[in-house]
Amino acid sequence: MENQEYSVGLDIGTTKIVAIVGRRNAHGKIEILGVGKAKSLGVHKGIVNNISQTINSIKAAVSEAQSSAGVPIHKVTVGIAGKHIRSLQHSDYIMREHPDRFITDDDIEALKDQVKKLVMLPGEEIIHVLPQEYKVDSEGEIQEPVGMHGKRLEANFHVVVGQMGSIRNIARCVREAGLEMEALTLEPLASSEAVLTKEEKEAGVAIVDIGGGTTDIAIFKDNIIRHTCVIPYGGGIITEDIKEGCSIIEKHAEQLKVKFGSAVPELEKDSTFVTIPGLHGRPDKEISLKTLAQIINARVEEILEMVNTELKAYGAFEQKKKLIAGIVLTGGGSNLKHLRQLANYTTGFDSRIGFANEYIANDKNQYLKGPEFATSIGLLMESLKIRDKKIVVVEEEVETEVDAKVEQKEVQTDISAETQVTPQIEEEFKAPVQTSRPSKPTFGQSLMEKVKKFFEEVE
Repeated sequence: MENQEYSVGLDIGTTKIVAIVGRRNAHGKIEILGVGKAKSLGVHKGIVNNISQTINSIKAAVSEAQSSAGVPIHKVTVGIAGKHIRSLQHSDYIMREHPDRFITDDDIEALKDQVKKLVMLPGEEIIHVLPQEYKVDSEGEIQEPVGMHGKRLEANFHVVVGQMGSIRNIARCVREAGLEMEALTLEPLASSEAVLTKEEKEAGVAIVDIGGGTTDIAIFKDNIIRHTCVIPYGGGIITEDIKEGCSIIEKHAEQLKVKFGSAVPELEKDSTFVTIPGLHGRPDKEISLKTLAQIINARVEEILEMVNTELKAYGAFEQKKKLIAGIVLTGGGSNLKHLRQLANYTTGFDSRIGFANEYIANDKNQYLKGPEFATSIGLLMESLKIRDKKIVVVEEEVETEVDAKVEQKEVQTDISAETQVTPQIEEEFKAPVQTSRPSKPTFGQSLMEKVKKFFEEVE
């Protein structure tokens, strides 16, 4: 199987690293070829803090994905998150040299490149330049300007910025794991590709991706990305709270959260207990599920309040910016029992759990159904988009080259035809010159002819 036939998404998370290999089938659905998963040891709150451990975890996940897919992995599309991520709004424009020609993708790219030259704070780098709405001359609120005519092309942009050091660390880990980074994508944008529908993006929706170290937010309205941010808290801090509150080891705290955890204490009974085995001969410990839920609830409410703050910053409670589709919860943290009900109560918006299997064609055992795979599947979808664009560009270049060769051949044929006809034309013009009557005699010649004629008559 050739490398061009498939793509790879690599999710470098705080708790796990996932590599997914897939390709697009004839119906446009994604066919998963292989999945690799490894424990993430060198990442804290979305930021690499141990290069060697992260490299080893990436190698382990990619190796498993290669084995299950039966194909070599060379290029990957990687996700990025972390508390260093921030976003801003920016407007910019270009003046087109040839307004009589219609606007092309090259004009859009030229405008984006101009925005990428913005001066950021020291140590920051632009990750994404996302156009929102365009304006051509005096005409505004344009979604797709390609094909239109105009002198001034203007647009509003959503610019995502991150710390240069964190970006370089991710790139180094990927490179030293023997891979080439095809693209770097903000994780909430990747998750939104996997779990949101076009109708939700049109109506207005916020995706809240609760991962191990961070909670990522992306807000869409009218099919346009409006707001992105990363909250530096996730499922990992809930586990830490359980560990401290119940005086147990981290392994048992994680198991308690996953199997018995609830975000709403009122729905748990006081009389229900779970037994935790003691350490090294110490007695077992009994923990009330209601007490466990109270510990979880305190931290989850804090995270949801931060989400609420971001919704208010966007203006989600204004009539024009209202999120009709509400909130979509995804990521491993969204598996927490009764989280959806608490999100409804805290934010005032209807919410649902976002599953990433809608675009998957061959997930028969529902292994990838869990929301914890939303980001990695979204990264795979992004990688497939990049591949499709490259194929289109190559086809256009080949088509242009063929047209140029045909045109050149036609010109050469025309020149050859002209070269063959020219001698005949010249001969046609020369023939009359050779057979035409003599030129008119001069005065001296006429006089000599008359003298000669006179003497002949006298004789």
